[in-house]
Amino acid sequence: MIKLVQALKLPSLQQATVVAGAEGLDRMIRWVPIVDLPNPLPWVNAGDFLLTTGYGWPQDEEKLCDLIIQLSKRGLSGLGLAVPQYIDKIPRAACAVANELHFPLLEIPWEIQFNTITEEILSSILTYQYKLQEQSGFIHQELMRIAFEAKDLQEIAHTLGQLIERTIIIQHPEGHLMAVHTLQEDGNTAENTEQLLHEISTFSKEQAQHLSLRSGSQPIRIQDTPNSNLYSRYVCPISIKKELVGLLWIVEGQQPLREEDLRAAQSASIVMALHISQQRALASLEAQLGYSFLDSLFEGEFNTTPQILRRAELLGFEPEGVYSVGTLVMDAPVPLSHEGIVKRERLADKLKQKMQELKIPAVLSLTQNQIIFLLPTRVQSEQIWKSMKDSNLSFAVSLPHRGFRNVRQGYREVSSILPHIQFGQHHRYQDLLVPRVLMGDQDARSSFLSKLFDPIHRSKNGDVLIRTLLTFARLGFQLKKTADELKIHPKTLRYRLDRAISLGDLDLNEAETQFNLQLAVRLNTLENQ
Repeated sequence: MIKLVQALKLPSLQQATVVAGAEGLDRMIRWVPIVDLPNPLPWVNAGDFLLTTGYGWPQDEEKLCDLIIQLSKRGLSGLGLAVPQYIDKIPRAACAVANELHFPLLEIPWEIQFNTITEEILSSILTYQYKLQEQSGFIHQELMRIAFEAKDLQEIAHTLGQLIERTIIIQHPEGHLMAVHTLQEDGNTAENTEQLLHEISTFSKEQAQHLSLRSGSQPIRIQDTPNSNLYSRYVCPISIKKELVGLLWIVEGQQPLREEDLRAAQSASIVMALHISQQRALASLEAQLGYSFLDSLFEGEFNTTPQILRRAELLGFEPEGVYSVGTLVMDAPVPLSHEGIVKRERLADKLKQKMQELKIPAVLSLTQNQIIFLLPTRVQSEQIWKSMKDSNLSFAVSLPHRGFRNVRQGYREVSSILPHIQFGQHHRYQDLLVPRVLMGDQDARSSFLSKLFDPIHRSKNGDVLIRTLLTFARLGFQLKKTADELKIHPKTLRYRLDRAISLGDLDLNEAETQFNLQLAVRLNTLENQ
């Protein structure tokens, strides 16, 4: 098909005059019938550009106006009248009606043969159809190529956007944007683009599911709200086995989308579904490797062979790095129901996305209602909790530990505080340590004393320094009494205390440090009884 305005540039119509309905010249021409019957309506269809000599047409202006109305309602692209053999010119009343309907009326000089007009228009339509087929074939080939070569959805969106010259947006069913290819057109400002991205990102999951059920894989036009400065847009669901996995948005722009554009969008949605399916399979394999890697660390069944070191490197784990073990716990009964497993998977995907944003390896292990992962010390656990916070979740984090072997200790620490956590809260191991000690938790006592004294104990004469600190705390942090009981010179006492403070990174002026040392005195007394 070609537009009527394009047909007017053909040699046979260059002398034609548009006498009415100029605003409708963008109508598409499907066929060019020649009808000289008094009532042409039975012989025409939508998209026809009707040619007539006017022979036998109504001489009464009112009847002629009614005929123009009926032709417009039938969906014709326009009317070409040969003048002046039977009708000198189209009456003003008919022109007025055509203008109101935006229905093009053309006066064609009598000497121009209709068969020439028909031949040129139909030839142009055939040429257009050939180019359309050629373009569609090229688009199909490019989409098939990108289906095998694309690294990510952004590359597919960029390719589709370039092929059909439109802004392309891919959205996750949960709302966030997965890929964006923008095309700046006249009038489509950066501000409008930002507004468009915001509106699309707020498109609800319920709306997306409704569209998927309604359209299958067919693109649907989304009408703009009143007073909107944005262009209209089409949305095409991306589905895998009836599961909605994304939405493909195409911004219409100043020119309406063509049929081949919509077909390209539908093909692209299938390519995107294949890509997402492939990425899911790879992610599942990577996850299984990650699960087995973490589980072997937690269980202590770990030998640092070259193969293991290579796997650690691929997963992004640094053998000499310092990590805490984090655990997200769902408020859900175990064993998990099917709904609970789906919820856990979505939660894991959300956590992976956050970890990718923070540029840390997304190495996870899933077990029952827990998601366990490694958190490098350069990232604060609060950053994770801020994005995951939920009244039905709890987040527990261990102390930081270095290297392969010590990850198991972090796992033990975070496991030990799980019975004490509260949903909707973020818990650090060190924050729950003292309360657990006071509750008589033997493991907490050992951890508390180790955390407080291990750096000192590992040094030369560490036992002497620890005994000095405990005596100093037991005697109310009084130098003279401590020196007298230990039977050492005050200068020697100060030397020992300074060394212990340095090794243990202690501040004896802090009330918390004084409390911890006095608590250690009581625990030491209990252990020696």
